[in-house]
Amino acid sequence: MKNLKLSFLLIIMLCVSMVMAQQTPAAKQTKDFAIVGATAHIGNGNVIEKSIIIVKDGKLHTVADMTVANIDLAGMHVINANGKHVYPGFIIPNSTLGLVEVSAVKASKDDEEMGLMNPHIRSLIAYNAESKIVESMRPNGVLLGQITPRGSRISGTSSVVQFDAWNWEDAAVKTDDGIHMNWPSSFTSGRWWLGEDPGLKPNKKYGEQVTEIANYFKESKAYNQGNKPEINLPFEAIQGIFDGSKTLYINVNDEKGITDAIHFSKENGVKKMVIVGGSDAYKIPGLLKQHNIAVLLRRVHATPNSDDDDYDLPFKTAKLLVDNGVLVALQVASGGRMERMNSRNLPFYAGTTVAHGLTKAQALQLITLNSAKILGIDAKYGSLEPGKSATLFISEGDALDMRTNIIEHAFIDGREISLETHQTKLWKRYSEKYKNQ
Repeated sequence: MKNLKLSFLLIIMLCVSMVMAQQTPAAKQTKDFAIVGATAHIGNGNVIEKSIIIVKDGKLHTVADMTVANIDLAGMHVINANGKHVYPGFIIPNSTLGLVEVSAVKASKDDEEMGLMNPHIRSLIAYNAESKIVESMRPNGVLLGQITPRGSRISGTSSVVQFDAWNWEDAAVKTDDGIHMNWPSSFTSGRWWLGEDPGLKPNKKYGEQVTEIANYFKESKAYNQGNKPEINLPFEAIQGIFDGSKTLYINVNDEKGITDAIHFSKENGVKKMVIVGGSDAYKIPGLLKQHNIAVLLRRVHATPNSDDDDYDLPFKTAKLLVDNGVLVALQVASGGRMERMNSRNLPFYAGTTVAHGLTKAQALQLITLNSAKILGIDAKYGSLEPGKSATLFISEGDALDMRTNIIEHAFIDGREISLETHQTKLWKRYSEKYKNQ
């Protein structure tokens, strides 16, 4: 009987070890350290060619030009980064990282709930801090993300997390930052499997669907302004977009839908609103700027939505918006199942925008400070400025170029995190096997 219990315990431990993928989270910073000699890409458009960066208590204490600064480094751990580059940690908005592990395994999917209006569904409590996929973001410099639910008309509430944590409580950077809505499409495709014309045609239910959303908002307002005899969790959750404590993120791509969504938000007293996707946003930059609407652009590496669009439109949309003064950041989601795995390529999507008109400093802002501003975490993250969190990394070369994005050190809140992953272990394993053959 004793041997049977021991065997059972060993089996449980083996199963747990197979599931537990994340490296042990780093301990809190205990000793001041300095990064010396690197080219510092601040994230706000500025670059310091020969920098000195001092980190104390998890925060950036000094970010200066070492050729003019006279700083005593006695007693500090010094990282010699001559010839290397330092960047603020990259931020991935509108992501389901940590909500799905294997798309084909239903038990590992927790990114979508039943029902049409789900503002009260909190993605944070479903976030898996030990996800193998989340872990694989860090070697490319993606250190923070907005974890976002999917599906339904109102999908639920997102939260911002950092990618080195024991659990979702430790991971949380900004809890319940926004509510995500999928705006009705003004056009639909014919169902070819029923013999219909597969081409686009006007959505006859568009007006009805928009009215349904408007009525829901009105009911929510009435509830929150009343005596609340019974608790209504969805209405309680949606109150944040009226008092400004939450941002309304509206997933919409076509010009009419974007225009209608903006007017809808203003008419219904939404304090803060962001367009997600925004394929046609470049057509109405004046309206976006007039109402101070930011855009989380769809994945850069994609084909145009329309046969009439320029072949390279997805590559240059960021520049078209930036040139018109619109606040823009990049996200990866595009409705495909490869969204989570492709998230590690976020810096290379930003690099593509450089080939299509943006400067490297502008492209970097798309995945650092601009993202932080949109998510409301720019007071602590998004740039290398004194007083902010020491969430950064050191790369051998240009972090927006997949050939030279080779990260040596990465820090979250001053804690040096592991860059080991399931993939790096396999690479080392098979490199050893074949190196002498």
